[in-house]
Amino acid sequence: MKKLLFLILLFVSASAYAQQGMELNLWPQGPQTSNGDPNDMAKISIFLPKKSQSTGRAIVICPGGGYTHLAFEKEGTAWAPFFNSMGIAVIVLKYRMPHCVWKVPAEDAEEAMRTVRRNAKSWNIDPQQVGIMGFSAGGHLASTIATHSKGAAAPNFQILMYPVISMETGVTHQGSRDNLLGKNPKRKLINDYCNEQHVTHATPPAFIALANDDKAVSPINAVSYYEELCQAGVSASMHIYPTGGHGFGILQSFPYHLELMMELRRWLQSF
Repeated sequence: MKKLLFLILLFVSASAYAQQGMELNLWPQGPQTSNGDPNDMAKISIFLPKKSQSTGRAIVICPGGGYTHLAFEKEGTAWAPFFNSMGIAVIVLKYRMPHCVWKVPAEDAEEAMRTVRRNAKSWNIDPQQVGIMGFSAGGHLASTIATHSKGAAAPNFQILMYPVISMETGVTHQGSRDNLLGKNPKRKLINDYCNEQHVTHATPPAFIALANDDKAVSPINAVSYYEELCQAGVSASMHIYPTGGHGFGILQSFPYHLELMMELRRWLQSF
């Protein structure tokens, strides 16, 4: 009964905060690095909570799609009401596909983080409370930013859903690796994007969620990342659900949808 009541209240509050997103071109003067496709433009969609309810917190969301496409709704815009209902601003990133130009997605994500902080005052955001969230290949991108980025591009916390973390053959999602790094990347490049190798004490706190029966992206990715976070003394909360497969996003058909929403909400309220 308590869970049912929570779900009803969550639905009502989220619906009340749903609103039209603003869209901005991330590179109005052109990107730093081209991916070879001039029609593939990086953009952000901004969903702000009511000013009177804003906590100052913001989350940049990186949808997944194997670095070939983006699950933009279920792993992006559909999350806006949930976070807005908690007074959290949502910025959904439409990052460009790399086409083996590995710098491209990270450049887009870093610029999205900087854009949020540049607009912090007008968007009622605290620059010290900007996190990043990613799903699947978008989880690889989010963890790349969490482990590599500095200054205004660095997140204050991270949320990873069934993430690709490693680029090692046999552990990684091979399609994501091929699309990002190419078919035969050099050893150094592989190491650079095995994000579990780059966790330090400065890596931001993490919430990680996945299903044990994920056949697309091995749970070893998330487990190894969590282990490194623990070794580095970084606060981390990991949730492995028995079933649900891959790519559930915010779909209510995910068997543990309610548990995920409750646990993520509690984690966000814990700091």
